[in-house]
Amino acid sequence: MWGDSATSGEAHAMDEYNAAMLLLRVAFGLTMAAHGYAKVFKGGKLDGTAGWFDSIGMKPGKIHARLAAGTEILAGLGLAFGLLTTFSAAGFVGLMVVAGWVVHRSNGFFIVSEGWEYTFILAVAAVAIAMLGPGEWSIDELLEISGEFDGWIGFFIAAVGGGVAGVGLLAAFYRPPSS
Repeated sequence: MWGDSATSGEAHAMDEYNAAMLLLRVAFGLTMAAHGYAKVFKGGKLDGTAGWFDSIGMKPGKIHARLAAGTEILAGLGLAFGLLTTFSAAGFVGLMVVAGWVVHRSNGFFIVSEGWEYTFILAVAAVAIAMLGPGEWSIDELLEISGEFDGWIGFFIAAVGGGVAGVGLLAAFYRPPSS
């Protein structure tokens, strides 16, 4: 009797954890994928996005518009579905490093002034998801790779790997426009 209650309580707690991870992954992932979709299909589409990238110093803009949109869509959908979750989180971090530095850094911290607060929170949340793992309600679980890249390994891949990728992209391609 006592064992059944504890087992039932543990299963309930795991369901809550899995539901919470699913909620976080889907909200963060689909939001990011929507940003990529907008770069391709909304407003000025890829040509407009490319022109904007050129204007902010990410040259050549045509390449960076496609890289950013593609990474936002793939990393976003990967996170939403829990597919290669830690690597999707690393994509988030790389995107947020570049966006935070190029677009938001000079505006201070708070997002109300177009600061880097939002990019920081997205990157930290992505790292936390990588560390905690996608949960049982994920494609990673179906592929039996859930747990392989969680914990400190997830931290290293998402935070360090994503950060290095973002900084590397900035070092290779960012040329601040002259005022």
